[in-house]
Amino acid sequence: MALVVLVVVGGGAAYLLFLNNTVSKNVKHQSLLPTPGVSGAEPAPTKKAAAKEAQNILFIGSDARAGLAGARSDVIVLMHIAGDRKTVTLVHFPRDLYVSVPGHGKDKINAAFAYGGAPLLVQTLQDLVGVPVDHVAIVDFEGFQNMTDAVGGVNVYVEEPSSNSGYTYSKGYQQMGGAEALAFVRERKDLSEGDISRGRRQQAFIKALMLKSLSRSVLTNPVTLAKFVDAGTANLTVDDAFTVSKMRSEAASLRSLRGRDIAFVTAPFTGFGTSPVGASIDIVDEPGMRTLGEALQNDAMGTYQDVTHTP
Repeated sequence: MALVVLVVVGGGAAYLLFLNNTVSKNVKHQSLLPTPGVSGAEPAPTKKAAAKEAQNILFIGSDARAGLAGARSDVIVLMHIAGDRKTVTLVHFPRDLYVSVPGHGKDKINAAFAYGGAPLLVQTLQDLVGVPVDHVAIVDFEGFQNMTDAVGGVNVYVEEPSSNSGYTYSKGYQQMGGAEALAFVRERKDLSEGDISRGRRQQAFIKALMLKSLSRSVLTNPVTLAKFVDAGTANLTVDDAFTVSKMRSEAASLRSLRGRDIAFVTAPFTGFGTSPVGASIDIVDEPGMRTLGEALQNDAMGTYQDVTHTP
């Protein structure tokens, strides 16, 4: 959602001043990055020369107030923006991925958010893949329906048929309004691979929303564009260093981005298991995670092969 808003703001140059005012009014800022030495936080990894211009932005989806500990993060996506700004890779980290959480031993990755909010989740990811997280954006789901409805609905590819909250999803492309899309991306219990399948649904929706929001019918319609940006930013919280000026600059650098330039991958895991306390977990593919880390560290995601293996 936040990525789409950034790109659309960059593409709507004719209304830039108006959109900038909307973003400035709506977006909230909080301390979301770890502070070295505070609560045992370590310094962020140093960027390699090859990735000096690349950006890594962590997007967190939560149904609780942004930044507060105690809530679990339903969506964890690391957005890697290539240094040349020609491609973006969205790395989905399944919330049940069993990893080392600093100060808390092994646990599900989304538990880091519950234990220490965004800063601890950032620290956990930095330790896992070895790249610094430049910025953090937290989105709650209140504006989800308005965002979808603002562009007149989206055409989403349904990979796995299901029924949820009174809606039926058949295999193939399906036009969805806001309420239907929200139910679609929240479903996991009746899907074949649970949260993994839900992650793929979220990716399909993001692509559909991006394609629709970058269409001529949206970008050339000032009313539609204004409604879309307002809905997207009204429920967006970013770190203190991610100023509106930086957001605007990043958006401008992505103004040529299109659906084909967005790649989706899932952080590698080897299968499913049970933790010592009886919780269902996704088992990390250690060699695969090292390969992912190296690709991120060297700004080489264009050559990375999604090696996730599922039963």
